[in-house]
Amino acid sequence: MKRIALFPGSFDPFTKGHEDIVLRGLQLFDEIIIAIGYNSTKSQRYFPIDLMISKISETFEMYPQIKVQTYAELTAAYAKKNNANFLLRGLRNTTDFEYENSIAQITKHLNNKLESVFLITAPQFAAINSSIIREVHRYQGDVSAFLPYSL
Repeated sequence: MKRIALFPGSFDPFTKGHEDIVLRGLQLFDEIIIAIGYNSTKSQRYFPIDLMISKISETFEMYPQIKVQTYAELTAAYAKKNNANFLLRGLRNTTDFEYENSIAQITKHLNNKLESVFLITAPQFAAINSSIIREVHRYQGDVSAFLPYSL
């Protein structure tokens, strides 16, 4: 049975921390679907979704086992449609754990075949946060050290 993991997120933007989780996830899974979700709690994206699809796809162009897709539905349902039995998530700190634990519990209730796998963020990426990256970029700060692609 193919081990397919869904790595869901808004990825606004996709950072080196996200890249690290995906690359480390390849040691555990046969295929990883980076699923850019339309988050109902976020009214507007900072970076256009088409730009992120393009940049993430370029980042992993040498990895045919990594796919980039978008979705606008419950993650549990989207995972089922794509035969994914795992959710891949990164944890930077205890705050992330609390948030991700709640999501994992509900997602498991909605799709009991879906297991959440948490990878602890590598120390050099633990401070990277998409919200902060957006703010630095908004005011013309250099974000190149935090992204696996150039803007």
